[in-house]
Amino acid sequence: MPFTRTRLASAALSSMLLLGLLNMGAIAAPMSAAVTTAPAETLPLNDLRTFAEVLERIKTAYVEPIDDKTLFENAIKGMLSNLDPHSSYLGPDDFRQLQESTSGEFGGLGIEVGLEDGILQVIAPIDDTPAAAAGLEAQDLIIKIDDQPTKGLSLMEAVEKMRGKPGTSIRLTIARDGRKPFEVTLKRAVIKSRSVKSQLLEDDYGFLRISQFQVNTGAEVAKALTSLKKDNKGQALKGLVLDLRNNPGGVLQAAVEVTDHFISSGLIVYTKGRLANAELHFSASATDASAGVPLVVLINGGSASASEIVAGALQDHKRAVVMGTDSFGKGSVQTVLPLNNDRALKLTTALYYTPKGRSIQAQGIVPDILVERAKISHENGVLGVKEADLAGHLGNGNGAPDKPSAKTDKNTTPRLQDEDYQINQAVNLLKGINVLSSTK
Repeated sequence: MPFTRTRLASAALSSMLLLGLLNMGAIAAPMSAAVTTAPAETLPLNDLRTFAEVLERIKTAYVEPIDDKTLFENAIKGMLSNLDPHSSYLGPDDFRQLQESTSGEFGGLGIEVGLEDGILQVIAPIDDTPAAAAGLEAQDLIIKIDDQPTKGLSLMEAVEKMRGKPGTSIRLTIARDGRKPFEVTLKRAVIKSRSVKSQLLEDDYGFLRISQFQVNTGAEVAKALTSLKKDNKGQALKGLVLDLRNNPGGVLQAAVEVTDHFISSGLIVYTKGRLANAELHFSASATDASAGVPLVVLINGGSASASEIVAGALQDHKRAVVMGTDSFGKGSVQTVLPLNNDRALKLTTALYYTPKGRSIQAQGIVPDILVERAKISHENGVLGVKEADLAGHLGNGNGAPDKPSAKTDKNTTPRLQDEDYQINQAVNLLKGINVLSSTK
């Protein structure tokens, strides 16, 4: 079956972000217990005999000698690769990189990639990384790595080629929207990803960007909300834009904590799987760090897994207006099961559901208001003058001061909402909500 956009293999370059609880002991131990207490099944002896026969034939007849360890590891990888795009066998290096990525520091380009029809595709670049600086975008196709075609490479083979020593360069050939392919040169770096950024867009309206969900993201969001209020002269905000665009996901618990900052009661997310301890429910606490500020959540096709949990929960609770374009559609939970010799399995064990029981898997979150990405262009007025600019104009009949045409200051730093159409529309919506609220 050919890969579709929603079946992309969501494996990160140098970061292999996962949707799952990364408390290894908390997950692995109960899972093992559940497995051992499951009803015993008769071993498929004929299949085992076939496996042993294939193993022996390869060892004796293959053109080159091959050791047992390599054959067994390849067999394990084969078992997992044919389950779903997100289950995988992690060798020592991959396991270590997974742990590093969720702590917020790892090496590479800062990009999450998947496969579409055998070609490497960008799921999302991570903010403040070489990939983001080079202008890579979600849905870009990486057709060559240092002049070698990616067609036919496995996901892990492609990822390995893009890894390397920090400071070394790599050249990628990119195909975008049917345009002529172009090359970008990136310099590998140690990625120290800051998952949360915030700023005032203008008086009373704040902006909070989450680039990925790490173990400390929930605490960082709480600090950002406090900082925004302080920046707003200690006054409560009238509106907040929560930007989850191109956020590839991360730690489930972080998504729960972030959502909990915006609602004070009710279910946030629940999971269902075959095993009893794969069925988990996460609910909000009574504390609402956002103090009920009107909220718009921005999503797009690069918003996946943990991002979709947050957007889906806030949408179901009618706590926020979700704006943008359809999200990626990754609604499965991966559990990390450590093995011996510093290896692990990343195994899909459950699906997650929004508070109203929606499964996001292969569907995604549909925004309440569809706003496509677009460029903002500013046009000058035809005359550039107003009545108040005219010599001898009459004064206002109520004694109000004149309002001449505004003079543009070319030295003014552009605001985010002046450059980003989706943010612009989010701010306008928040202002409209406040106008309507004040008339009631």
